[in-house]
Amino acid sequence: MTSATAIAPPVPAVRLMGFTWAHVQNVLVWLMLASSFYVIAEPAPSDMLFILVLASFLTTGLSISTAVAPMILYLLLYNVGAFISFLQISGDHKAMMFVITSAYMAASAIFFAFYVAHNPLRHMAVIKNAWVLGAVMAAILGLLGYFNIAGLGAIFAKGERAYSSFKDPNVFSTFLILPGVMLVQGFLLGTQRQKVISLAGLLLILAALFLAFSRGAWISFVMSSALMVAITFVLTPSAKMRSRIIVLTIIGVIGVAILLAFLLSFEEARKLFLDRFTLLKDYDAGERGRFGNQLNSIPMLLQRPLGFGPLQFHNVFGLDPHNVFINSFSSYGWLGGLSYFMLIISTIIIGFKTILTRTPWQNYAIVVFCPLLTTIFQGVQIDTDHWRHFYWMLGLMWGLFAASVQSSSAGPDHRTREI
Repeated sequence: MTSATAIAPPVPAVRLMGFTWAHVQNVLVWLMLASSFYVIAEPAPSDMLFILVLASFLTTGLSISTAVAPMILYLLLYNVGAFISFLQISGDHKAMMFVITSAYMAASAIFFAFYVAHNPLRHMAVIKNAWVLGAVMAAILGLLGYFNIAGLGAIFAKGERAYSSFKDPNVFSTFLILPGVMLVQGFLLGTQRQKVISLAGLLLILAALFLAFSRGAWISFVMSSALMVAITFVLTPSAKMRSRIIVLTIIGVIGVAILLAFLLSFEEARKLFLDRFTLLKDYDAGERGRFGNQLNSIPMLLQRPLGFGPLQFHNVFGLDPHNVFINSFSSYGWLGGLSYFMLIISTIIIGFKTILTRTPWQNYAIVVFCPLLTTIFQGVQIDTDHWRHFYWMLGLMWGLFAASVQSSSAGPDHRTREI
């Protein structure tokens, strides 16, 4: 059972030179996502634009669906847990900023859930266009840095890995995954416009993702792409489309192999690839390695209802947890840790429900769910807690779920048209 109400009274659509206020709002959302490739300095441009985005909805409001209530509840409890845990170390400025950032991330997820639920087809089109552009811009900067063009290597490629305009190559590379899979899906379904430009953008994204040398991102992209192809193949009712998927998948695999062969022709890339192409590194193993610290922290955290406190895991073990589930108990206490587990479980459940529901935005649900699912599992080997794009995907998934629930309640006629 779901309902939708507005948080502010609707206002008449004011037109100026053919544009309505809704167009202005969409432009602001587009600018926010298109600028999300630049996060070296914080607050990033996308963070500042998010404030303008929220302000733009003060007059018109956002449609609220009760289907999103579980996500809101778990995020609220998660952040309450962070605040309570922070009280142990209230004098730590970095920990305070951690708590504030967590609240901001949660707010962005809630916003995107409501934004998408209101008009899934149109708003997802805005999001795809902007995020793909932002990813291409990030990829270009990453490649310019990696190949040290115009002396940009010192800025965008530290330590022989492409960073682009991010602080971490792991965050940079995973930021590229959803837009990359979106482009792959567009070619697969034959819906991608400006095919030559889109193909060039996809190649740039794939090259930059590879040269970031993030093992987790490599696996996540391959698995999310394969999952997207498999789900689309199984769910499509058209035999012709299934044949198209098979043919284009084979062509795509060959194309990626050629791209990899080209990139590996560079000696430095080949050496680093061979070094990174292993599931277990020296810093992962051992009693004081990444996994050893995680195991040692579990009995300690079971005795600490408030956890260690935000950012305190590093002070205890000398390394960050590199596991978002361990970090949820360490930085957010038992309340936050349990809330995060419930958030993840419920997100996976509603994700499967949404991709199995026949709606006009089903393909959007598939292309969001697959990278979101692999990013969730990637959290086992890296802390995804403050990744902006993780929270954005989280909000998109719940928004598409809410739209599907509302559409089902409205009847079959409503499901067949764009809302």
